[in-house]
Amino acid sequence: MTSPTPPGAPIRVLIADDQDMVRTGFRFFLDAQPDITVVAEAADGETAVALARKVRPDVCLLDIRMPRLDGLAATRLLAGPDVPDPMRVVVVTTFDLDEYVYGALRGGACGFLLKDSGPTLLAEAVRAAAAGDSLVSPSVTVRLLKHVTESPQQAAPPRPAPPTESLTERELEVVRLVALGRTNAEIAAELYVSLSTVKTHLSSVQLKLAARNRVEIAAWAWQHGQAKPGV
Repeated sequence: MTSPTPPGAPIRVLIADDQDMVRTGFRFFLDAQPDITVVAEAADGETAVALARKVRPDVCLLDIRMPRLDGLAATRLLAGPDVPDPMRVVVVTTFDLDEYVYGALRGGACGFLLKDSGPTLLAEAVRAAAAGDSLVSPSVTVRLLKHVTESPQQAAPPRPAPPTESLTERELEVVRLVALGRTNAEIAAELYVSLSTVKTHLSSVQLKLAARNRVEIAAWAWQHGQAKPGV
């Protein structure tokens, strides 16, 4: 996989969406961020894949419903398990459907956001992807993992293995809030700790659970009864 963006270098982003206004809005907001720059735009999936392979952006933002090649197929071509040097893809869509979430995550996406999540979460998803992490819209995470727990036969993100060592009480609190869809900033505010402390706890949890991202952390929480408020 492409190496994490070097410290101090702007995060280079490709935006692919068939709506001009969406691309313009995303570019306007992301280019206004001091650490992000938009380097390419595409109005269809085929162009997005060709441009991504040519300019090698740090993060690709892909819509799902695009002409010529949809976002899920483009994701598989850029970040799928058979790609020798996969890129970091965040799927951004108006369509809050389980099949799209599963398809995006199975196809190699490291983030899934709804377009109404807001610009702040969009920038956070870009930064998370560039850092090698993942971010899924909180509302999607909660509904997705609840559905997986209630319907285990449904195809889902891989389940993390049992912890290599026990989680601390504070780590369990962080895990519970991740499973309830809280962002890192919201977790920090709720637990009265710094953002860096939350990230440290999450890194420790990922190591102990052998989880690749916060989606798998949330999956473990739902599957082990750690996701209910007040647990």
